[in-house]
Amino acid sequence: MRLGSGTFAACCVVIEVLGVALFLRGFFPAPVCSFSGTEHQTESPAPEPSAGAISNWTKLPPPLFGKVVIMLIDALRDDFVFGSKGVKFMPYTTYLVEKGSSHSFVAEAKPPTVTMPRIKERETLLPNLLVLCGDHGMSEAGGHGASSVQEVNTALILISSAFERKPGDIRRPKYIQQTDLAATLSIGLGLPIPKSNIGSLIFPVVEGKPMREQLRFLHLNTVQLSKLLQENVPSYKKEPAFEQFKVSERLHGTWVRLYLEGNSSEALSNLGSKVRRQYLDALRALSLSLSRQAAQYDIYSMAVGTVLVLEVLVLLLLSGPQALSGKAELDVPLPSPAFSLLCYLLPLGLAALHVTVCTSAGGACYLCSLPWLTAGGLMVLVSTLLCAVLSALTGMFAGGKRLSKNPPQCNSRWSELDLLILLGTVGHMLSLGASSFIEEEPQTWYFLVNTLCLALCHEIYRNCFLGDDCAPQRCPHAGEDFDGVAVAPQGKSPGPDVWELDRASKHPSPVGALRGPERWMVLASPWLILTCCRLLRSLNQTGVQWAHRPDLGHWLTSSDHKAELSVLAAVSLIMIFVLVQKRCSLASKVAMAFGLLGIYCYRVAIGNLLFPWQQNNKDISKGITEARFVYVFVLGILFTGTKGLLKSQITADDFTVKTVGLWEIYSGLVLLAALLLRPHNLPVLALSLVIQTIMTQFIWRPLRHDAAEVTVMHYWFGQAFFYFQGNSNSIATVDISAGFVGLDAYVEIPAMLLTTFATYTGPVLWASHLVNFLTSEASSGSALSHACFCYALICSIPVCAYIIFVTSLRYHLFIWSVFSPKLLYEGMHLLITAAVCVFFTAMDQTNTKS
Repeated sequence: MRLGSGTFAACCVVIEVLGVALFLRGFFPAPVCSFSGTEHQTESPAPEPSAGAISNWTKLPPPLFGKVVIMLIDALRDDFVFGSKGVKFMPYTTYLVEKGSSHSFVAEAKPPTVTMPRIKERETLLPNLLVLCGDHGMSEAGGHGASSVQEVNTALILISSAFERKPGDIRRPKYIQQTDLAATLSIGLGLPIPKSNIGSLIFPVVEGKPMREQLRFLHLNTVQLSKLLQENVPSYKKEPAFEQFKVSERLHGTWVRLYLEGNSSEALSNLGSKVRRQYLDALRALSLSLSRQAAQYDIYSMAVGTVLVLEVLVLLLLSGPQALSGKAELDVPLPSPAFSLLCYLLPLGLAALHVTVCTSAGGACYLCSLPWLTAGGLMVLVSTLLCAVLSALTGMFAGGKRLSKNPPQCNSRWSELDLLILLGTVGHMLSLGASSFIEEEPQTWYFLVNTLCLALCHEIYRNCFLGDDCAPQRCPHAGEDFDGVAVAPQGKSPGPDVWELDRASKHPSPVGALRGPERWMVLASPWLILTCCRLLRSLNQTGVQWAHRPDLGHWLTSSDHKAELSVLAAVSLIMIFVLVQKRCSLASKVAMAFGLLGIYCYRVAIGNLLFPWQQNNKDISKGITEARFVYVFVLGILFTGTKGLLKSQITADDFTVKTVGLWEIYSGLVLLAALLLRPHNLPVLALSLVIQTIMTQFIWRPLRHDAAEVTVMHYWFGQAFFYFQGNSNSIATVDISAGFVGLDAYVEIPAMLLTTFATYTGPVLWASHLVNFLTSEASSGSALSHACFCYALICSIPVCAYIIFVTSLRYHLFIWSVFSPKLLYEGMHLLITAAVCVFFTAMDQTNTKS
């Protein structure tokens, strides 16, 4: 069965998205939580255990404190309070600690160490509790977000007149978990412990209370944790922590019976101390078991997802020679008769493995919780892909033997640009295995696009001054098979896959034949692009090492330079209109002009920009009306472009209608990006259009690059512009304000879509431009098929490599602060790639029908 290379690539990427989603589900385990809903809040508290007697304590104990005042200090490291630094910089806090009316602890935060509000609770006549704490610590350089000791350990001091210790009785701060604070404050205020909290009571807070109250507090905490353990661990009865809880409860019941009988002997006191120790051990064990459950990787789901991604990548690599042929088709690698029995047995073997894993894991894996029909279908998919890979390998080796007997006469060699693409792709893939390279990935892409510009400069100068004799020679069949823009073999007319780079002539002139201003523009184009890239790097500092340095963006967004920002934004919007409107219909040109004007008005309304006659900002609003005004024009332009595409389906010979329709869809996306991006990033959008125009007019057309090279260049520049607009591999740089443009309240789906588009503006616009360029410059659909396949392949390589790196480094120190956010970015980028490939395939089918 033959299949178009674009359709094949789109199907592969969709399957790869499934594999990455499955890997993410295993890598980011579901949090420990209670499944009893709101009913758990209305349940009566667990009664006090008793053995042979009936206890009269069936309600929550009375509160210990009447009010809680929490003073949360950002990045309060533990040694800032305790020790010599505390005496010097926090003398009053040190005085309270020495006075004896406080308890001091070192609270360990769970990475990633970020700031989050957590606590609220009521007022009575009881003593007031003051909580002095930090949300996390900080590194020696002043940053945080990772899991070093300085960033994880933070000070926690509980100050109240209810605590009575001898003055000067300074105890060494004990280590606790931050989650212990919620359980302690709940008990201290006489409230139920949060049902999903995995912390345990900080015992020194209640150690001054009578024994019966101490045991009652500990019992309530262990009951809450044991219920949480039962709801999240199927084999909870085998957990040693659960056994410890049961033993503690039985001993507690015996103590209550003796207490109610009026026994006041020393044996009762000793038994109470034993029960208390047993409860504290059970609390630690339960909390540890639940913490381990929350941090446990689902290795089975990760493995299946990794296998799916690897199979797709290998299949794409093996199918490359056929997919990039002149016909842009390939034989789907179905298993040969020799593999038929193996391909029937593989699903059975995988099903048996699935049953074995799920039985031994006790249903803790995500795949084991799926219906058997769904899990069986996934096993069939994995086995089918494996059989396809084996079949493709067999065909490749068989073809290699035939070629070795009759080697083709070909003196082709790789060009410098081809080597740069290969080495750049491999180098970027390898860089994903180091945390420092992930943090500074913007520098990697800046280096690659700059090197690409220099390679293009070398190629242009060689063609201009040395002619085509020094250009790399291709195989005689290249004009018909792979190279969509190669010159046809000598003595033959150009085949159907040769590009019409100049509509007036089917045989474009080489670069050396250019004369006049066009020749000078071609020679200067790489340097113009390098200049634009250097300006863009100065606009937004990103990464880690240089993120704190001042940049043009900080200077422009300060209140003192609002006039300069207004002028720059106005110039950028004018440039956007000039560069985009040239291929639009008259209606779209008018809509684009009004839309860009509406964007400026929106930014003025929310106080970012100024009108020339505006003197103050008294009329600042949310700009909802202005933003919705722009949305109307965006939808209008997109509708006009879509209508043109549908019209081209009816009149298949109307090529102009289709190209105009595609460009109008692209211009609608540009208008939407201009609305969502912050005003100081409008130059990023304008310079992106400038670079696309320069490369189209003076690089891709004169140099006659093939579809694969043009696709890789679009991908590289799309990645670079992702970072040019200020993004990084940290979640903190996501501009969530874009999801609220034009909305007066939070609406989940629109906010999510707008935020995603604003974040990935660079890759989306460059991919959209690729479709426009190939459709308008090629006379057949093979170029789009080649581009779709290359785009899928070059996106799959880093995703597959990164999944392998993350799996092997899952216990790395920076796994949650560096590797995990990058994994989320890669997953989202692959999802966008799938959408791009589907759109490529749709355009390819349109061209085929035409």
